[in-house]
Amino acid sequence: MQFCNKVSKAAVIGGGNIGTQFACICASKGYEVSMFSSKADKFSKELEIVNEFDEVTHGNISLVTDDLKEAISGCQIVLVTYPAFKLPELAEDMLPFIEKGMCICVIPGTGGAEFAFRKCIQAGAILLGLQRVPSVARLEQYGKRVRCEGLRSELFLASIPADQAEKWSPFFEYVWDIPCIPLPNYLNVTLTPSNPILHTTRLKTLFEDYKEGVFYERNPLFYGDWSDRSSELLLACDQELQEICHKLDKMDLSYVRSLKIHYESETVQAMTQKISTIKSLHNLTSPMIETPNGWIPDLQSRYFTADFPYGLAIIEEFAKIVGVDVPNVKDTMDWYRKVSGEMNSLKLAEFGITSVEDIYALYHSETD
Repeated sequence: MQFCNKVSKAAVIGGGNIGTQFACICASKGYEVSMFSSKADKFSKELEIVNEFDEVTHGNISLVTDDLKEAISGCQIVLVTYPAFKLPELAEDMLPFIEKGMCICVIPGTGGAEFAFRKCIQAGAILLGLQRVPSVARLEQYGKRVRCEGLRSELFLASIPADQAEKWSPFFEYVWDIPCIPLPNYLNVTLTPSNPILHTTRLKTLFEDYKEGVFYERNPLFYGDWSDRSSELLLACDQELQEICHKLDKMDLSYVRSLKIHYESETVQAMTQKISTIKSLHNLTSPMIETPNGWIPDLQSRYFTADFPYGLAIIEEFAKIVGVDVPNVKDTMDWYRKVSGEMNSLKLAEFGITSVEDIYALYHSETD
């Protein structure tokens, strides 16, 4: 609590599900909160979080603006809730306003945030990343009210420099009233298999036969209708990720936990049963668009535009550098490239990461 008292002002970037949730909860804890949103005029100053028991948390934010400098100036921490594909542009826009010691926390911290914000880090910013979002969050009223279910029992925080996570974890513990565990390095966040494997393997198995002119009769539940085929591919990709981690044996990657451990499911059938019965996720539909001829996948959904080129592609890139064969990851990425026509994805070489030694140097860094 002593450290938390040193934080007085926080900014939230993005007014969607997670952004509204974080702005409200931080304001409810007494922090001065500013929000950056392109739809600032649609926001109420009083935000609400409704949990699964219909209990309401109120938070009064001090400012909603579409002026980035105004939003983040004087803030000790900036909470970024943008999708991964928007991070590079945001980082460039933030760079002129970075102050030494300012924290940028990406939620969740996957998607190559350490590469997008590399210039901000060089300018003196601290990068934080939560391994997973605190709960499922869905807007009930844009700019006003968000419903949150399934709050996690603990959070996990990583940082660049690596030693800052321990300093900042009390802030998140205080905000959420749950333990926040500092991770040994940021690679434990980057390689987290949740969205990069969970979403991508499901999409491939749902739409494996898709091409222009193919239509589907219905929009299946993304989790509620989970199939054994999806579980089979998920477990195969998950195993390949663990093999990458084993190759990086000079780093503590113990928090890149297998999805078999995360979901307590060792077999295909057990995984299908587990995922399809998660209450907070059960009724979510798949990213699809209804047309006069039937349903088609929404290739502009974040599930596609973020989780493949800024999620699974990063795992594919690390596999190349450490020399691990990942046929299932590659096959899933090749399917995405074919169905979307999108050949661009994050390339580690563009950021000077071409060897295992480069990986160790980036993620072992500490505060000067």
